[in-house]
Amino acid sequence: MAPASFTQNSKTVCVMDASGSLGSTLVERLLHKGYTVHAAVQNHGELQCFEGEHYDNEKLRVFHSDPLDYHSIMDALKGCSGLFYSFEPSSDQPTYDEFMAEVEVRAAHNVLEACARTDTIDKVVFTSSATAVIWRDDRNTMSSDIDERHWSDINLCRKFKLWHALSKTLAEKTAWALAMDRGVNMVSINGGFLMAPPHLTIKNPYLKGAAEMYEDGVFVTVDLNFIVDSHICIFENVSSYGRYLCFNHVISCNKDATKLAHILLPPSEACSPERLEDTRVYQQRISNKKLNKLMVDFES
Repeated sequence: MAPASFTQNSKTVCVMDASGSLGSTLVERLLHKGYTVHAAVQNHGELQCFEGEHYDNEKLRVFHSDPLDYHSIMDALKGCSGLFYSFEPSSDQPTYDEFMAEVEVRAAHNVLEACARTDTIDKVVFTSSATAVIWRDDRNTMSSDIDERHWSDINLCRKFKLWHALSKTLAEKTAWALAMDRGVNMVSINGGFLMAPPHLTIKNPYLKGAAEMYEDGVFVTVDLNFIVDSHICIFENVSSYGRYLCFNHVISCNKDATKLAHILLPPSEACSPERLEDTRVYQQRISNKKLNKLMVDFES
């Protein structure tokens, strides 16, 4: 019987895009655990983020890889046993709109196709979002909590201009279709709102529909360390499969909402008298039991 996890620290893995807060922290943590890491970044200007004492240069190789350039992905994957993939919008198109879905889908297709053609790849950890799970017409009438089995409704996302949810849903579905067709061992992580710079701004596209998420009990956040640990745990655990909702806090009452508002907004806008008087607590309607069960024995 196969062991629950492997400890071969000689493994070589690729992190793409390695320039964001999630990617760069993953690179740092994987190096610390003894992995050799191929850090793939889109823009040459982002290479300097891998300079400094945190990065063991002997085990770190940095690649310039554009997810829309298939050959540059293949170069970064060469010799790797695993890929941690997360999409970062390019600096010349940083905001989500109706066209971003097309870009993100193309990127996901290229990356999974490259993985299918790289013989050494054993596992892909695909970073998606909770927004690819929660936006459903029936979310208020469901008898059970929302979990990994659910998908956001594409027509609902288009109707209410939920471009982040639309992009994440279509890109993840594209990745799963290709992974199943080409026999790629893929696991996805559907993360909550990431509580780390530069994501902590009211303009973050994840927050479109925040009031509805809050009232429906599905407004979830995740700390950077927790989501990084989750990625590594899911990669190392041979029994991981399918999708994993990843969050460690639910915004369910006025105190939580006010605290978040103080982080996201200037002081003059963060607190209104009406908000202070609101004592309602919204029932949590979303579950991350599947991930919590996997993480029980994981040591950071």
